[in-house]
Amino acid sequence: MVEGVAWVAVDWGTSNLRVWGLDRSGEIRAEASSAKGMARLDRDGFEPALLALIGDWLPAGRPTPVLACGMVGARQGWVEVPYRQVPCTPVALEQVGRPPTRDPRLQVMIVGGLSQAAPADVMRGEETQIAGLLLDRPGFDGVLCLPGTHTKWARVQGGEIVAFHSVMTGELFALLAQQSVLRHSLDGDGWDDAEFARAVSETVAEPAGFIGRLFSVRAEALLAGLTAAGARARLSGLLIGAELAATQAYWKDEAELTLVGNGAQAAHYAEALRALGRTPATADGTLVTLAGLRAAWQQLTKDLA
Repeated sequence: MVEGVAWVAVDWGTSNLRVWGLDRSGEIRAEASSAKGMARLDRDGFEPALLALIGDWLPAGRPTPVLACGMVGARQGWVEVPYRQVPCTPVALEQVGRPPTRDPRLQVMIVGGLSQAAPADVMRGEETQIAGLLLDRPGFDGVLCLPGTHTKWARVQGGEIVAFHSVMTGELFALLAQQSVLRHSLDGDGWDDAEFARAVSETVAEPAGFIGRLFSVRAEALLAGLTAAGARARLSGLLIGAELAATQAYWKDEAELTLVGNGAQAAHYAEALRALGRTPATADGTLVTLAGLRAAWQQLTKDLA
């Protein structure tokens, strides 16, 4: 049993589940994660996946509030929570999803996502990250890039998200690396910075040739000794380069450009942007997610008081 957990913050994405047990002052008492993202679960699997991580944190005899954001509120998630349409503030709690639970120790609430009518687009989870970033930078006026399974580019003005664009780069990389013929050339570890930068620059300069360059990953491995590290970096560079070519209206001329994320994927986006003459500011994705969930929790407790 973990002492002092007053509520649980949850970031439930397509690929991963992250949870934090917080006390009444918002300090972290426990944290855990798993690969049980929305894509791996049916509707009956969400409660067991959550309890596998937080069951030992929950006291008997009373429900513990759990506040979640992300794909857990999607149509394929635990319960569908309606979208709010941009332009709007990142998070508002007029509608909160409340999925039924079997375990009496759980009281689950899910923050809704955002939608855009034209061009049609949706986000779930990133709105909470943006809310957390704006707590620290309330005057932010520019573009945010949030890498993930489906990377988001969001234009923010006056405390509102006014437009955004989703790109399936992360999912495409996973599909090609695991299920296409290219997987035979990516069987190994490592990374080749020069190969990545070259692939980014080539694709941004000539995006129409992107589809034809993909098979070169396999061909060069067979004929020219391209290593697994080089092949992995090349495939990533081709995909991120194609994304950057398609999203230049968001990043090319914006004075304020911030990259929100952690780990290797965010580092690759930063490297690609630098190769194209942009040096984005950075924000820790975990910290802003928690900040956004804390702010939503404070608003909820005020509303419930």
